[in-house]
Amino acid sequence: MSDNINKRRRFIPEFEPQDAVLLCWPHKSMDWNYILSDIEHCYEQIAKAILRFQPLVIACIEPTETLLHLQELSFPHTLRIITDIPLNDTWARDTAPLSLMEDGKPVLLDFAFNGWGLKYGWDKDNEIAASLQKHGVFAPNVVCRRKKDFVCEGGAVETDGCGTLLTTNSVQYEPNRNSKLSKHEILDVLKEEFGVEQVVSLSVDAMSGDDTDGHIDTLARFCSPDTIAYVGAPKDKSDIHFDSLVRMEQELQAMRNTKGEPYRLVKLPFVSPVYDPLRGERLPATYANFLLINGAVLLPIYDVPEDEEAIAVIKETFPDREVVAINCFTVVRQHGSLHCITMQFPKGFVQNI
Repeated sequence: MSDNINKRRRFIPEFEPQDAVLLCWPHKSMDWNYILSDIEHCYEQIAKAILRFQPLVIACIEPTETLLHLQELSFPHTLRIITDIPLNDTWARDTAPLSLMEDGKPVLLDFAFNGWGLKYGWDKDNEIAASLQKHGVFAPNVVCRRKKDFVCEGGAVETDGCGTLLTTNSVQYEPNRNSKLSKHEILDVLKEEFGVEQVVSLSVDAMSGDDTDGHIDTLARFCSPDTIAYVGAPKDKSDIHFDSLVRMEQELQAMRNTKGEPYRLVKLPFVSPVYDPLRGERLPATYANFLLINGAVLLPIYDVPEDEEAIAVIKETFPDREVVAINCFTVVRQHGSLHCITMQFPKGFVQNI
């Protein structure tokens, strides 16, 4: 790949200014149905938190009582609710398009989504970018570039905005995503489509209960061009995650940016084991799944002893942002968390807000 491609495309990092955040609202037809009231309450808290700082777009199959109530409230920023959007589920991070600048123009990169490697239904979620575009969400000068011959989820990729893409082997090389491509070819596609100089792919294992196969946004996150927050190893060396997270820490310590410089690393506490009260399964609770918005960090917490430490670490890491802690235990019962259910759009991408 030529250097010209690298320079003319730039994957916009989350820590830069934003126009709005997208939420896809839970519905009785989804897997949320058995805890629908609880999850709507959680989404309402997230929506209210976002609207304190910036506009919010909510895509839904049909308006619920909670949404209608939300619409009646007064907020300092615009709330836009779009109905009649076909949805399989609500994981906007993985189904919504990704935002780039290409030759100085805003571009939405619409990869294929196939239910995290053919695990769940995806036909409707694979078309969410087109649905949002049809409803006039995006600014007229935004180009939506469809790349439906390559599977890539937003939660699987992180960028420092300076030429480095961070991801995981367990996702990128999972055989049900891009089986026709070799590992080398997959890396080449990532470099070209995101306009980066290097792709760093960690060999870390997925968190227990994470059916995405190990998205990077549950493990390690760029906080700024030179800082990465990551999940530290559990204190209990017998925990199933201990060896994997020690290995990830070592790989991050060895990681260099495109200038050959190390990153500043911030260790997040490991969430003590959390289990689903009905099914008994261990859940992939993680503090790395925070969301950066204008002037704030929305941090998922889980009503566990480590919550206070996580809040303190995030406050120290983001001194210029307000830290808003939101209990996301109900979200993680469906194997994701706060970042997984949101997608930000940078400045210049959204209209009528």
